[in-house]
Amino acid sequence: MVPWIAFNAVVLVILAVDLGVFNKNAHVVTTKEAGIWTTVWVTLAMCFAAGIFYFEGPKAGTEFLTGYVIEYSLSVDNIFVFVLLFSYFGVKKEYQHRILFWGILGALLMRGAMIGAGTILINKFHWIIYVFGAFLVITGVRMVFKDDEQMDPEANPVLKLLRKVIPVSPEYDGQKFFTLRPDATGVVKKMATPLFVVLVLIEVTDLVFAVDSIPAIFAVTQDPFIVYTSNVCAILGLRSLYFLLAGVIDKFHHLHYGLAAVLTFVGIKMLISGVYHVPTLFSLAFIFLALGTSVVTSLKFPKKV
Repeated sequence: MVPWIAFNAVVLVILAVDLGVFNKNAHVVTTKEAGIWTTVWVTLAMCFAAGIFYFEGPKAGTEFLTGYVIEYSLSVDNIFVFVLLFSYFGVKKEYQHRILFWGILGALLMRGAMIGAGTILINKFHWIIYVFGAFLVITGVRMVFKDDEQMDPEANPVLKLLRKVIPVSPEYDGQKFFTLRPDATGVVKKMATPLFVVLVLIEVTDLVFAVDSIPAIFAVTQDPFIVYTSNVCAILGLRSLYFLLAGVIDKFHHLHYGLAAVLTFVGIKMLISGVYHVPTLFSLAFIFLALGTSVVTSLKFPKKV
């Protein structure tokens, strides 16, 4: 219980310092700043991994690293959607960090709940591991054949429901999520700003992607502490990764093939787990190879405009 409390306490302190000190005032995050923070988050994750290696041994350490790489790589898909949502709703660059901060805080809570539920299911119904495996294989295959059609935020059912449930202001009010505005009859009411709408859509997006990524980590280890901490460490670095890659993300047009290979691989690993245990070190090497190949081929063979 102590490691759980200590880890979550450190995470809360880091988030408090992040919001209250380094990002107290809204500002545009430069590529240089994003690069520095990406390095900081990855370094912190590697320090934690070193601690796992030292206290829990090579097996647990390798499992953490593999889970971290899987989650971090799959989070790139989130970035594609973030870019689209920010562009569609015209969110100013200086307010994007605020949305991602609260979005990731919500994501940590949701994923913690999903990991807890997944652990209980696997412990009580071990056959669920094969369901997860089949789901990942199907998702991986579908990802190979996905088209380049962009999502239309206006057609999102969550957005339609949100507008029916609460009044939404047509205008922004700085970095506020709620504001006071007169309605059609002239009565001043509390309304959600478009910034809040984007936050909700980002939370829903993360929930959808978590359905893929969390089962994938269970293919590596079923230790809830390793699953949880590797997930959290990857999510914490997602904001800086977004600001680092947002401008060049379209260049990695083959990345979805690498992600598809990773999902299919871990799915197959789950399906054959009752017959053969794929070494975690081999899994880690395969993941690096698949992702590295997709990045290299994307750069070597640029997308034709």
